[in-house]
Amino acid sequence: MASLLVLNGPNLNLLGQRQPEVYGHTTLAEIEETCRQVADELGARVDCVQSNHEGVLIDAIHAARGLHDGIILNAGAYTHTSIALMDAISSAEIPVVEVHLSNIHAREPFRNKSYIASVAVGQICGFGPDSYPLAIRAMLGHLKVLQENQDVA
Repeated sequence: MASLLVLNGPNLNLLGQRQPEVYGHTTLAEIEETCRQVADELGARVDCVQSNHEGVLIDAIHAARGLHDGIILNAGAYTHTSIALMDAISSAEIPVVEVHLSNIHAREPFRNKSYIASVAVGQICGFGPDSYPLAIRAMLGHLKVLQENQDVA
């Protein structure tokens, strides 16, 4: 059974209250429950972590080694600023799908740059809360291909 870490960064604990015109009315708890349900339907397991602190997110990425097969990461504003998160992902050697509720490429210019994208297997953005189930499906598909390639080798 594949194990995924759904990791959420700063201010995502305020989903449903914070800028609903941008992020919608769905709470983080609702998103996490949806992630668990979708993973369960697909025969996977999901653990969820949220922190407003960059170091805690880095620690969670490091701790995922040997525990999780993939990470679904919404780094929030750290997406656009954190070389440290980028380095943690590179060092952990665990596939990451970057996820965002809003389309970061259609927003303010400073949000167009993602340090995470260069080390992620893919990026899903702009589909609101549906971005998370899409990311889970994408990650599980990616892990299946990795497993098939290992079986052939």
